[in-house]
Amino acid sequence: MEDIFVGRVMSSSLHTVTRETLVEETAQLMLENEIGSVVVTDDDNRLEGILTTTDFVRIVAERKPKDQTPVSKYMTEDIITVSAQDSIRDAADVMIEHGFHHLPVVDDEVGVIGMVTTSDLTSYLSREETPSPE
Repeated sequence: MEDIFVGRVMSSSLHTVTRETLVEETAQLMLENEIGSVVVTDDDNRLEGILTTTDFVRIVAERKPKDQTPVSKYMTEDIITVSAQDSIRDAADVMIEHGFHHLPVVDDEVGVIGMVTTSDLTSYLSREETPSPE
């Protein structure tokens, strides 16, 4: 298999929130868009955190009043990222090593530009390994 870059498989349609966005609003956004994560950005589109469905398990377990709780209380701030020019093999290795299902894609100039997910990688591999009949 040829070396493919993250930019080719990443999802560029992102849903972002701010640190102050309430958890309840974020959960609704994720449900409406059928997504497993949102990125938390500042006014300059710089990555500040990520909130995933896994974080919502913790929110429910702690029984916090979600309508009064900002995303900043539960988001992951120490984030590992990739660039669009990284190979998907390297991205997959990072995801496996850390148990991630979502990996933000950032650009030094623009900020957050996408997300590569386990679904993106498996979809690519499925098409590459067993192409659809013509």
